[in-house]
Amino acid sequence: MPTLTAPLPPGPVQADRLISLGVHELADLSARALRDAADRLAPGELLVVHPDRVPVSALAPLLALDGRPGFVVADMTDVDAFAPIEPVVLPAPPVYAVTDLDRGDAMLNWSPDEALPAITGAGRTPLTLGEGVHWLLQCPGVLVRNACFMTIGSRLRTANGKLDARTPALWISNGTGRDGRERRGAPKVGWCWAGNRHTWLGFASAATRR
Repeated sequence: MPTLTAPLPPGPVQADRLISLGVHELADLSARALRDAADRLAPGELLVVHPDRVPVSALAPLLALDGRPGFVVADMTDVDAFAPIEPVVLPAPPVYAVTDLDRGDAMLNWSPDEALPAITGAGRTPLTLGEGVHWLLQCPGVLVRNACFMTIGSRLRTANGKLDARTPALWISNGTGRDGRERRGAPKVGWCWAGNRHTWLGFASAATRR
């Protein structure tokens, strides 16, 4: 199994990265606001712009691996409707910090239905899709073949209030099907069924948000 060797850069470097990508403009924030939030980060914390300010559909194309831009799968046009589930509570400010990220390699070949109670039972919280994308914007090397991850902190609720069976994930395209051959090797926002297991997908989680 590939080893995760991608420490987060210092806060100011994270802010500069988001600013260089234009994330502050997408979120209608000043560069100063991002830099001020970054200055408050402790070592090892991730800077995240609240999904109310910038949706995943706008962030995914900013991802890149070996020069190939990221994308959302064709059958996930409702990606921005995936919202935090209980017990995930996002801080109110437009920019917040996520602490103690874990890609979830220990849960490779678990289903989302199995992983969620294990994560919460350990006193941790599943990563949202937006947080997972922010992690890859700072550390593209976190995403590697055979050790990608799901972000089950985000789910879609149907009209009757039940959870849609799809669970979002981040992995690397093989360039097959509707992805297109030109996207082989590109970072991909996709989904899997909540009851299915995949040998190459773990479950990303965090300790706290603030």
